[in-house]
Amino acid sequence: MTSTTTHPSYDQLKDLPAYAEQPVPIAFEDNNGHLNVRHYTGIASEGLDYSLVELGIPQMWPAEGHAIFSAEHHLTYLAELRTGDRMSARVRLLGRSERAAHALVYLLDDTHERVSYVMEEIFLHIVMETRKTAPWPEDVAA
Repeated sequence: MTSTTTHPSYDQLKDLPAYAEQPVPIAFEDNNGHLNVRHYTGIASEGLDYSLVELGIPQMWPAEGHAIFSAEHHLTYLAELRTGDRMSARVRLLGRSERAAHALVYLLDDTHERVSYVMEEIFLHIVMETRKTAPWPEDVAA
């Protein structure tokens, strides 16, 4: 199977705000000697969460009756991250509709200056009382 998808280079992404900056911890290593697959998504999600705070969506938004639920992910592994490698998440919000938003999260291997992982995510605005989708609040939509 051949993929025709192209991704931005490290140099094209490195100047975006960095989130979840950290070295790959030994506890996240798998038997292959690199970051275990389950942690790529967790770190990328953490980076997305931090970026959304800057857009006006507080981390404790459920206490205010709102939440974001993930609806869809597409994951691409481009280069392995190994224990001790410095990594960071960079986020591009691609757009939003009345009730959903679309983002790309890139995990950068800052040690080797390369893109390691890409997570494309569709997420939904949820009203916690009904646990159903609803239009974004005006302040967040703006």
